[in-house]
Amino acid sequence: MDWNRAIARNTTALEAIVAALIVLMGFASGAGPARISRDLHARALRVLRPAESALRRLIVIAARGLVAKPSAKRLKLQGPILAGQGEGRAQFRLFDQRKRFGVQAGASFGRRLEPRIHVFGLSGPLVPLLQPVPPAAADTEVNAMPLRRRLAAFASALSDIPRQANRLARWRMKRRQLGRPTFTEPLRPGRPPGYRRNPAHAVDHVLAECHGLAHDLRLADTS
Repeated sequence: MDWNRAIARNTTALEAIVAALIVLMGFASGAGPARISRDLHARALRVLRPAESALRRLIVIAARGLVAKPSAKRLKLQGPILAGQGEGRAQFRLFDQRKRFGVQAGASFGRRLEPRIHVFGLSGPLVPLLQPVPPAAADTEVNAMPLRRRLAAFASALSDIPRQANRLARWRMKRRQLGRPTFTEPLRPGRPPGYRRNPAHAVDHVLAECHGLAHDLRLADTS
């Protein structure tokens, strides 16, 4: 298998996808809007999530055979790393988000009953005296900065996959040095984040190929 050729082919495909996504978000000029519509935010994530999963799998392939060497303690960069707000530094996340088993967040446990008071002397059903307060109208716009930083981290990682492969090798070494790490491999079992059974975008085909390549690599390593 020509792994380098496979990486190059899928990198080119992801570069075209991220370029179109930057234009869609209005970030091509460099400044971009501070707030975007919820619909645009959701559409962007539907492309960015599978693109991130595809890139992680390319990084795993690029890191094949790499062994990290313990290095001297590096000086910390000045200033905090901002998460989600502002113009702070952002690094591409090398590992898949793990699945949550059991009760899912936001799960419903049945229909909520309205408070009812029975007034004696009146016929008919119970009289609902306390009506639920209607929820406030949802904001139609959201902060664009977290998504913009996430997109910038993706584009930066895509432009230098060998560097990300070295990051992954160091990450694996540190994980294995832990006493009882929760996981030591970046890719979660099963389907990757952003996977769709019925492809709806070009990124879905890229993710399917990259996931298949990473699977073939794992089989080759264990054979």
